[in-house]
Amino acid sequence: MQQIGFDNEKYLSEQTEEILRRAEKNGNKLYLEFGGKLMQDLHAARILPGYDPNVKLRLLQKLKDKAEIILCIYAGDIERKKMRADFGISYESDTLRLIDGLRGLGLLVRAVVITRYSGQKPAQQFRARLEHRGIAVHYHYVTQGYPTDVDTIVSEKGYGANEFVPTERPIVVVTAPGPGSGKLATCLTQLYHEHKQGRMAGYAKFETFPVWDLPLDHPVNIAYEAATADLKDFNEVDPYHLQAYNLEAINYNRDVAAFPLLRAIWEKMTNDACPYKSPTDMGVNKISCGIIDDAVVCEASRQEVIRRYFRHLCEYTLGQGEQSSLDRVDELMKKLKLVPEDRPIVKPAREAGKAAKECGKGHNGTYVGAALQLKDGRVVIGKNSNELHAAAAVVLNAIKRLAGIPDPLHLISPQYVQSIIHMKHDLLKSKNTSLNLDEALIGLAISCPSNPAAQIATERLLDLRDCEMHMTHMVTPGDAAGLRRIGIRCTTDPFFASTALFVDA
Repeated sequence: MQQIGFDNEKYLSEQTEEILRRAEKNGNKLYLEFGGKLMQDLHAARILPGYDPNVKLRLLQKLKDKAEIILCIYAGDIERKKMRADFGISYESDTLRLIDGLRGLGLLVRAVVITRYSGQKPAQQFRARLEHRGIAVHYHYVTQGYPTDVDTIVSEKGYGANEFVPTERPIVVVTAPGPGSGKLATCLTQLYHEHKQGRMAGYAKFETFPVWDLPLDHPVNIAYEAATADLKDFNEVDPYHLQAYNLEAINYNRDVAAFPLLRAIWEKMTNDACPYKSPTDMGVNKISCGIIDDAVVCEASRQEVIRRYFRHLCEYTLGQGEQSSLDRVDELMKKLKLVPEDRPIVKPAREAGKAAKECGKGHNGTYVGAALQLKDGRVVIGKNSNELHAAAAVVLNAIKRLAGIPDPLHLISPQYVQSIIHMKHDLLKSKNTSLNLDEALIGLAISCPSNPAAQIATERLLDLRDCEMHMTHMVTPGDAAGLRRIGIRCTTDPFFASTALFVDA
C-alpha cells in the first residue's frame, strides 16, 4: 500500500496564518509571489506522499474574500510556444487553463501581465484573445538599467514604464504557468506604483522548495535541484540568514544572488530600510510542518530524482535537452548513491522487453517492454505486438488484474481492434497500425455496452492514477496523451520504439 508522509491540514493552517500575519504587518496590502505551480503541483505530490496537488488552491479559497490574482506570462514563452511538460500544453494554454480553474473556484483573477514585451506579434494576438473575452491585460517591458543601475530601475524609465494593475484586496497573489515568467518584476512594479501613489504595500514569496529548514543534502531539497537542473539552479546555505541570525537556512542560488539588488531597490523605492535581513526572510514556507513521516518523504524524493534522470536522458536523446542538465542530474544521483535500477519497475520492464524478443512477439522488429506497479505493490507487465503498443497492453492488463478478470478474456473485441487497424492502415495510410494507449482507451469505451468485462475493468482506470510505470522505449504521442489522462507516472529508457524519424501516433 502507498504510504502517507504529509498532512495537508496542518500545513494549510500554518501557511494561511503566516500569510495573514504578513499582510497585516504591511498595512493590509501584500503582493505575494507564488513560487512553483499554483494548480496541479505534481512535483510536490510525488515527493511528499499525501500532498494535495491543489492544496494552494484550497488555501486561496480560505482567503478568497481577501485575495485576488495576477497571472504573468513571458512574451518570449508565448512566441516560442514553451511547453509545460507534465501536461503537454503550452504556457499560453496553461494560462487559459489557470484562469478557468481559478474562476471556477470563485477566485478573482484581476489581470494577466505579459512580461518583457518587446513587440512580439504572438503576444499581441494573445492579448487580443484575452481582451475579447473580457480579461484585463497589461504589458511590462524589459526593465531599463536592470540589474546594475538602481536609480534607473526605480524610476519612470524602469518600473515606472510598466503598466500598473489596479487592485482592491489586501492580498494580491502573483503567479504564472512556470519559472522565468516575471513574477518578481511584476511585484516590484506594483510596489513602485503603490509607493508613488502614497500607499503602503509589502512583498513576500510563497515558497515550497527548497525547504529552508531541512538540511542542504536532504533528499527533498536534492529532488528540487533535479527538477530545476535545466535552469542551472542549485541550493545553498543562505549567507545573509546565517550572518543575521547565526542559523543555517537553505535557499537557492538565484534568490541569494538577487538579494542585495532587491534590498537596494526596496530602500530606493521606499526611502526606508528593507524589512528583510535575508532572502529566506522573504519566503512564507511552512511546508516542513506538514511532513509527518520523514522516511516516506525521503524515499519518495529519491524516486523523483531517478524519474528526473530518465526524463533528462530522453530529452537529451530527442535533442531537447543539454548535456549539462543531464550531467547535473547524474551528479545528484551519485550524491544519493542511486542507480536507475533502484526504480523498482525498471527491471521488470526490461525483462518484459527481453522476453518479447526471445519469443519474437514484437512489432516491425521492435520489442518494447512495459511494467506498471499497482498501489498494492503488484507488478503488471505488457509487451508491444501487431495489435497493441506496450503502453496499451500494460494498462489493459493492469485493469484486468484489478477487476479480477482472467487474462485470456478480451476487453476489446478482436474484431474492433482489426477494424481500427484497417482504418489506420488502409484508409488513413498510417504506417503505425497497432493501437496506441489513447486509441485503446477509445476502443475500451466502445466495448463497454456489449462487453460487461470491459465495463467492469474500465471503472478501475481511476485506480491507476499516480501508479508508477516504466517502458524500455520512449512513448509515442498517442501513448503520452493516454498516460497523462490516466495520471500514470511513466519513465522510459532513452531508445526509440521505431526506426521512423516521424512518428504521429
